Amino acid sequence: MSLCTYEADLFERSRGRLEAIAYRLLGSAGDAEDAVQETYLRWHATDRGRIETPEAWLTKVLTNLCLNQLTSARARRETYVGQWLPEPVLAGDRMLGPADTAEQRESVSLAMLTLMERLTPNERAVYVLREAFGYAHREIAEILDLTESNCQQIHRRARQHLASDRARTEVDAVAARKVVEEFLAAALSGDTEPLIRLLTVDAVGVADGGPRVPARRTPAIGSLAIARYLRGLFRPSAAKRAIAGGDAVLHAAVVNGGPAVLVAIGERIAGVICLAPTADGVEAVHLQVNPDKLERITRQWAAAGPHRPLRDLW
Repeated sequence: MSLCTYEADLFERSRGRLEAIAYRLLGSAGDAEDAVQETYLRWHATDRGRIETPEAWLTKVLTNLCLNQLTSARARRETYVGQWLPEPVLAGDRMLGPADTAEQRESVSLAMLTLMERLTPNERAVYVLREAFGYAHREIAEILDLTESNCQQIHRRARQHLASDRARTEVDAVAARKVVEEFLAAALSGDTEPLIRLLTVDAVGVADGGPRVPARRTPAIGSLAIARYLRGLFRPSAAKRAIAGGDAVLHAAVVNGGPAVLVAIGERIAGVICLAPTADGVEAVHLQVNPDKLERITRQWAAAGPHRPLRDLW
């Protein structure tokens, strides 16, 4: 094996881990892929004979690229149309990374990725590297050019910002389907009461349509507000069918480790409704309908087919 082939193989063995780090840091699979590709270009251009620990070097370069993106992303999101939500990723995608511990699984949930938008770039990097990938504070300090004690302080602050009084319920494919079936039965009943009973009193509903698809511009707060919004959203009409470009079919799936409804129109995923179940009820409903954030999940869904739908929407 030539040196170039060996070094290319070394990078490819790290690609999945790098993608998983970048996705948690950026909340976008597309941006994560771009960051990993830029890391590869820098790896290819550098004098690799001077790199003692390739994994550490790659992680440092990638993390700092992501930190730069997070800083610019904050400015872009100030002018983003409507609410911004992370890009949903279907179960089995290597972008989700390790899922051996509760912390690793939680770090990639849509609810947590949304909450992590509250963190500073450094807080997010420290939290992700520590909680999801088990890096020691000493290693994180070297990656971020900080002191070890500073990293520990940043980690404590990040955990405080993300603390929740409720423990989320973990689900497998069977449990996810049950949650989705209960949700759809309530949402399609034509009445708000079944949805109100399913949701927590202080539940939050957020929709992201980006600049191309009409969606609610502000969060729906509380079970009643969400129930009313969803009742209107799920009410069938010829106008909705015309706007969507065809019949909508509903599927149950596991997305970012949680139960989700996929809205399929033909071979295209036109919407993803992610639910955050807890012992007290569903505490968050995240609706992603921005086409730019549904391209990857559409490809994944098509590749994993055929699929048996739960029911038609309209």
